[in-house]
Amino acid sequence: MIDQPHSRQSASDSELLDLYSRTVVGVSEQVSRAVVQIQTRDEKQQNTSKGMGSGFLISTDGYVVTNSHVVTQGTSFLVNRPGGQTVVAELTGKDPATDIAILNIPNDEGHMLSFADSAQVRVGQMAIAVGNPYGFQYSVTAGVVSALGRTLKSSTGRMIDDVIQTDAALNPGNSGGPLLDSRGSVIGVNTAVIRGAQGLCFAVSSNLASWVAGELILHGKVRRGFLGLAGQKVLVHERLRQHINQASAVLVQQVEPAGPAHQAGLLSGDLILAFNRHEVTGIEDLHRALDRSSIDTVGQLTIYRNHEVQQLSVVPSEWQG
Repeated sequence: MIDQPHSRQSASDSELLDLYSRTVVGVSEQVSRAVVQIQTRDEKQQNTSKGMGSGFLISTDGYVVTNSHVVTQGTSFLVNRPGGQTVVAELTGKDPATDIAILNIPNDEGHMLSFADSAQVRVGQMAIAVGNPYGFQYSVTAGVVSALGRTLKSSTGRMIDDVIQTDAALNPGNSGGPLLDSRGSVIGVNTAVIRGAQGLCFAVSSNLASWVAGELILHGKVRRGFLGLAGQKVLVHERLRQHINQASAVLVQQVEPAGPAHQAGLLSGDLILAFNRHEVTGIEDLHRALDRSSIDTVGQLTIYRNHEVQQLSVVPSEWQG
């Protein structure tokens, strides 16, 4: 019997679908014990419920990553584990500027997730979202990374940069849950949905979330330098390579009036190449450089403007968000 082209195509489609399904199922089973449901309550108002969200364990000593907006209105927190156990959580710290918060719970079973390097994430790769939408415990959706380098405004008014856009469906209650790659590593923390839009969901990149989580665990808050600018990662065009020996940089989109960047002479359209001689290939590099040690200290911005590399002296203030 002659094998018809249509038959071969059908078999191939079936195999691809099988592989896709196996990947999603495998990741779902792998991470299930580390994803939790969070109930926020206000003890001052007779333990009134203030909402629900999601989170995930990142350490054997019980640190849970979630969104700042999930916990911000509460004074007490209950965490529901996948096995049905409910435990009281302590708030370690929150950072509204990036919408990241850390809770702490007992982690007797030792389940945890690991952060991937979000700088390696590519548009089109698989993205799997796990969370607890509308109070339904443990739901899984899958899609792709739709875009990178998006910017969202946080509750403090500060822009959250280097946000991942995905079409993996998110709903109220998914906030704080992990966005995962095909290996089950966290590439982002699900944070927002644009209501009325289809397939527009966002996650704080894993590199930014990991850095903020470390600061919150160590210090209880994030002290950061403030320049007063909004920018995004851009690729350096080949024709500029004779002037700029790096593949990407930060394009300045907006400069806040009277802020440190404005006082230093930074302009919209400038390319930020380095801060204190440390290469800036994306907004995450700038965030890391603007740590507590940068506050009120003269620093040096290396920029590209008018076909030449220039140096600007800047004194970051402390972020008051």
